[in-house]
Amino acid sequence: MTERPAQRTPNRQLAALIAEAGFSNAGLARRVDQLGLEHGLDLRYDKTSVTRWLRGQQPRGTTPALIAEVFTRRLGRRLTAQDLGLDACAPVYAGLEFAGSPEEAVDIVAGLWRKDSGSHAELRKIAFTPAGLVVPSRDWLIGRADEKVARTEVPVRIPAQGRPSAPRLAVPLDPSRRRAPAERGPGQKVSGGDLAALRSVGELFRSLDDRYGGGHARQALVRYLEHEVEPMLRGTYGEQTGRRLFAAAADLTRLAGWTSYDIAAHGLAQRYFVQALRLSQAAADRAYGSYVLVTMSRQAVYLGHGREAVQLARVAQQGVGTSAPPVVQTLLHAAEARAHGVLGEVRACTAALVRAERAMEAARPGDEVPHWARFFDEAQLADEFGHCHRDLQQFRAAAQHAERSLQLRAPVYARSRLFCRVVLATARLGLGELDQACQLAAEAAGQAAEMRSVRAAEYVRDFERRLEPYRDAAPVRGYRDKVAALG
Repeated sequence: MTERPAQRTPNRQLAALIAEAGFSNAGLARRVDQLGLEHGLDLRYDKTSVTRWLRGQQPRGTTPALIAEVFTRRLGRRLTAQDLGLDACAPVYAGLEFAGSPEEAVDIVAGLWRKDSGSHAELRKIAFTPAGLVVPSRDWLIGRADEKVARTEVPVRIPAQGRPSAPRLAVPLDPSRRRAPAERGPGQKVSGGDLAALRSVGELFRSLDDRYGGGHARQALVRYLEHEVEPMLRGTYGEQTGRRLFAAAADLTRLAGWTSYDIAAHGLAQRYFVQALRLSQAAADRAYGSYVLVTMSRQAVYLGHGREAVQLARVAQQGVGTSAPPVVQTLLHAAEARAHGVLGEVRACTAALVRAERAMEAARPGDEVPHWARFFDEAQLADEFGHCHRDLQQFRAAAQHAERSLQLRAPVYARSRLFCRVVLATARLGLGELDQACQLAAEAAGQAAEMRSVRAAEYVRDFERRLEPYRDAAPVRGYRDKVAALG
């Protein structure tokens, strides 16, 4: 890769960190190349490249952030490109940082919103990286709520001399997108009505996602975050209002990640989840942080990273202890069960399901349940059991639980019902009931065709791959004819 012209000043910061980490020049280059591969980058650095960096040359593009992450993993503390004496950049890796302060968190997540709301299609092509889960989940687990989030006046943004800051997603200002007079500007006071509006907007977009898939209104949600939520976060508010504001921003950011996940923009979704986790810390909402980690665990399960999914679920459990309501405890244990299930770990999966069931039994009418956990009811728990038993190839149990979930699940959860119907079809197939399996799957395929959800389509494709040994059977030919008719 081409480099910028060499500087005359040797990079003593980088040299000191190389010595502290115990890297050779070749070893550092090799680790940067390996991390690049995790992000779909074909880098070709060697010991000569590192020598040039030590002499003062600045690597281009994403490389400074990648080098910083190599040292972060090795030394166990968060380091930025500036800490290494390297230029700040707008890297592909940006967005996975766990910010050191609420102000920095707002800068990072706002940059993500702005870039995603524009015509930056490459952002939606970024690869998911399992290694990118380690530092944020660890920092959340050992971290504490920020001491102060209130903003009683808007500070003048003067770059701090000599103080490193995390790399941000730089987006050029678009003159055509100037604020209209009626729109909120930075510095305005955040009111209770603003917070109520954020909650209502979250419920609206959640409903659209459940019914029609993540691709239906995802861009509208991201633009709302950019144009409404960012100015609020940069406005003025006291401590209590500020905590509630950060909580609402965390919820909407997690939802933006969830809808991105549903359209298979997995690297982007991962970044939204990390930033939602950091915003939840500013909100002093430990329980919601555990929910974000569960969301990250579910994405890891979907992508086949079962071991990472188990760890995320356990970090979530450890982070809230026994203080969370029974329904939240149920959600956490069910997430761990799903991860063990995808790994084929029968005993561990069964034990986690038992813990989830007992936690649900401990719930009582009138218990205070966070609004974001109210979806987790008997239908959802039965759904979790069905998925786990399917993954463990315990098809009779999978069918029983999937049928129960479909009986209990409200129609508004259309995508979840679709997933459960495919689980039931897979169980029927495993039990040798080919006619019923194909009929159920055809219904699911028809529903998937009406949604903008890559996950829904992938559930159907997974079932079709399982049909391959029976491809010449009459029910399978009939199923294919029905699917073909859907276009």
